[in-house]
Amino acid sequence: DISRKTALRRCDFCSDIVDVYSPSIWAGWYRGAYTDYKQSVQEEFKKVKHFIHIEWGGDSHALRHSENPDNALSKIKTGVGTDERAGDASLYGGAARISKDGDWSETYVCNLIDWHLKEQETMPWLTGSAYWPFKDFSTAIRPENPVPYVNQKGVVERDFTKKESFYVFQSYWAEKPMLHIYGHSWPVRWGDAGDSKMVKVYSNCTEAELFLNGKSYGVKKRNTQDFPTAGLRWSLPFLKGENLVKVIGKKGKAVVSDEIKFSYQIEKWTKPEKLLLTKIAQQTDTATVEVKLYDNKNIQCFDAINWINFSLVGDGKLIDNLGTSIGSRKVQAYNGRAIIKVKLNQGKSIIAVKAEGLPVSFLPL
Repeated sequence: DISRKTALRRCDFCSDIVDVYSPSIWAGWYRGAYTDYKQSVQEEFKKVKHFIHIEWGGDSHALRHSENPDNALSKIKTGVGTDERAGDASLYGGAARISKDGDWSETYVCNLIDWHLKEQETMPWLTGSAYWPFKDFSTAIRPENPVPYVNQKGVVERDFTKKESFYVFQSYWAEKPMLHIYGHSWPVRWGDAGDSKMVKVYSNCTEAELFLNGKSYGVKKRNTQDFPTAGLRWSLPFLKGENLVKVIGKKGKAVVSDEIKFSYQIEKWTKPEKLLLTKIAQQTDTATVEVKLYDNKNIQCFDAINWINFSLVGDGKLIDNLGTSIGSRKVQAYNGRAIIKVKLNQGKSIIAVKAEGLPVSFLPL
């Protein structure tokens, strides 16, 4: 059928055989920095008859956030290509790359996606692209990922819980007015007293006004070329303890808003020394349990990424093997904590949590 086009991805030696070809370009993940994206695409575009870019993005461990998400970029060589090569998916060995040396935070991946979408708006010759993938999915070859055996590049988790990156795409592509403050799953931020901390807002509104603890910090106009967040960002002096951020956006006659509450911690921590289990919620016969990692002064360690192992004895059952950040009996901590749910079966149970080198913690349920 000569009316149907043939297409192929990541097979350079036969790129001239098919009608449409996609090279491997993973700027800011498997190779290079995300700021290399446009140049890489331009170079590859010139090599083939008909071009499309299939697969780009990066992994993010849901509920893990960072005050300094781009730190690892200082280790990354630029100008040496952005393609995925053999062994790049491994978390060990080889050249420095974000997939191995980055923090796998939602914060970093939002920046990566934001930059790609910003650049694509200045590339009218770009035939098309496809982010990889929409949803986290199981894989037999990634046992050491923060959620073992799960590829975590999706903008939603396996149970369709939205990650922060979902709203980055929505801010560029949605027609209905929307506004989302980054960090709904970030209960505690940290830094020094008096620091200015960035609050990012993803929105397709033409303008937005931010309020911190009831005080206006001004109106910002949206400009997709003003990275990050199309200019909708504010540097703010958080109070120690609880803070409330509210943002109101306008698009034509439509008005939308969003707000988040979080605590700001200025106390410094050292290395994790103990685990503390608490029941943080219960709905009918299901309890939600959270473990936090603390240092020897009882300060939570927000950079802790220890492996957490949950177990249970008694009448109940762990709600696990879901391949999500709060549905895995083995999971890497996100900002010094991890969560799991327990089906109590109207009985008694004891949940335990282990992390290598730390005393076991128990909690009767």
